[in-house]
Amino acid sequence: MMEQRLSVVALGVNDLARSREFYESGLGWSVAGGTNENIVFFQLGGIVLGLYPEDLLAEDATIKNDRSGSFRGVTLAYNTRAKADVDTVIQFAKNAGGRIVKPGQEVFWGGYSGYFADPDEHLWEVAWNPYWGLNDAGELLLPDVEE
Repeated sequence: MMEQRLSVVALGVNDLARSREFYESGLGWSVAGGTNENIVFFQLGGIVLGLYPEDLLAEDATIKNDRSGSFRGVTLAYNTRAKADVDTVIQFAKNAGGRIVKPGQEVFWGGYSGYFADPDEHLWEVAWNPYWGLNDAGELLLPDVEE
């Protein structure tokens, strides 16, 4: 049996120095241990975000590095504590060198969200969900499943 968890999200990047600058200086995140000239790690609560050159990541996975489409079928998400924080975070990301993809807006499921892209076009959803909470450590708390 595989334990239910996600440990690391690795993003393939075109320019490691530029991406590190975006996340570290732009967003104000702290680099974590294990970082070297070939990879950058950030501790995000119980998971790790890794930035790794895209060609080397593809090579490691033994796949062709072919970006035929701009949408890769994956988004990362950052949940906020308050609705107004969505617009603040999206603007902050833009000021750090990101691109606003979709400004914050009311969404069909009852929350408020928008999207920005990092320098390598990885999509980040920034969302406020009135049905979910965050604990003091910023970890997402899902409601119990109703049976």
